[in-house]
Amino acid sequence: MEYTLIRSKRKTVSLELKEDGVLVRAPLRMPKRDIDAFVKKHEGWIASHQKKVEARKALRDATPKLTEEEMRALAKRAADYIPQRVRLYAERMHLTYGRITIRFQKTRWGSCSSKKNLNFNALLMLTPPEVIDSVVVHELCHLTEMNHSPRFYALVRAAYPDYDRWNNWLKQNGPAIMARIAG
Repeated sequence: MEYTLIRSKRKTVSLELKEDGVLVRAPLRMPKRDIDAFVKKHEGWIASHQKKVEARKALRDATPKLTEEEMRALAKRAADYIPQRVRLYAERMHLTYGRITIRFQKTRWGSCSSKKNLNFNALLMLTPPEVIDSVVVHELCHLTEMNHSPRFYALVRAAYPDYDRWNNWLKQNGPAIMARIAG
């Protein structure tokens, strides 16, 4: 199997699937035969995930893109709506947070920084309100648990019992929504 190799001072080998192929990152001194063996060992994983990458690309290519005007309107709606939901759930959960940022992201619905700043994707405005709330609660729970451990998900489900239902909705419908961003 062909791949692009990047060597650095890292200690481990990693695989990354790109639309144009496989990227392998490896330690500077790791022998090429060991890298080849690592890639060969993971060929099944690579093949199954390449199908997903290709499906995402096909979806992105076939999906109508949002206009600049539509994106501005979504960003404004998100800036008005999402902070209200954050305040509501933060009060219920007795949590404090830093800044809230709304932007368009191609791969994430939200994130939480170590400085307690919360980021949300404006594309959430194209989802049901329950999905927005599930993402808000997910990110707020990262203020307590900066991981995706069972303890983290217990916090999420305690704060938002329908989390799994709406998270599954997002997994099923999210790629088509993300595909609406040009580029």
